[in-house]
Amino acid sequence: MSTFLLDTNICVHLLKNEYGIKEKIAKVGTTSCFLSEITMAELLFGIENSAPTRRSENIKRFDNLSLLFSNRILSISNVLHEYAKQKANVRRIGKPVGEFDLLIGATAIVHGLTLVTRNTKDFENLEGIQLENWIAP
Repeated sequence: MSTFLLDTNICVHLLKNEYGIKEKIAKVGTTSCFLSEITMAELLFGIENSAPTRRSENIKRFDNLSLLFSNRILSISNVLHEYAKQKANVRRIGKPVGEFDLLIGATAIVHGLTLVTRNTKDFENLEGIQLENWIAP
């Protein structure tokens, strides 16, 4: 059975009920899907950065997401060695990756999860990562 780490952009589409993400999660099973605490931080930043008129609605959506994945939000504390290894490698090959993307990618690698992202190009240079794009046709 496949297990998945949902990237922040996938969660944004889920919160906006776009691209059939809710149905794709239902198909693979909610219990097969995990989030990184980095994704949670990025989503919270999005809420803080949103228009004041939308903030209350966005907080409610975030809270619902938090409840849905409450026991499947993965900490980054045990992926720091993998993060350092991956960062050194992408720097060595001249293909830098953003810090948060590196932490999310390292989380997927350490936990043996397939990273579901719309931005596969951001992660393709990480050694040992498995990627899926649930948005692409």
